[in-house]
Amino acid sequence: MKKQILIISTIVLGSFALISMTISKLESNDPWEVPNKYQKMENPYADTTDDENIGRILYTKHCKSCHGTKGKGDGKKAESVDTPIGDFTDGSFKDQTDGSLYYKTFFGRDDMPSFKKKITDEEDKWLLVNYTRTLAE
Repeated sequence: MKKQILIISTIVLGSFALISMTISKLESNDPWEVPNKYQKMENPYADTTDDENIGRILYTKHCKSCHGTKGKGDGKKAESVDTPIGDFTDGSFKDQTDGSLYYKTFFGRDDMPSFKKKITDEEDKWLLVNYTRTLAE
């Protein structure tokens, strides 16, 4: 009798874990909702020339491993994460506002980490957004 209870408990717990993982996976494929305040946010450094290549350096350090050298979402770590990796050369990326890209980069979601504590300088943040834009060209 104890074996039957143990087996049933294991099956129930395993089923619950599987359902939880499936729901979590489905939620991560939902469209990424960006608050209106960020969608309308203006890039104060949109016309800044990045002579020191800060945006490229930050991209190489923090983004390249998943998004790849050319931003196609084919970096070395891309296959090891569950969340779909953004392709910066895709038309849907180009259509996003700089504020939306800022929000996604610095708040993160699921496997996409937040970089607001790693990249604290405001100009550097925007130079990274600007650099990702160059990958779409």
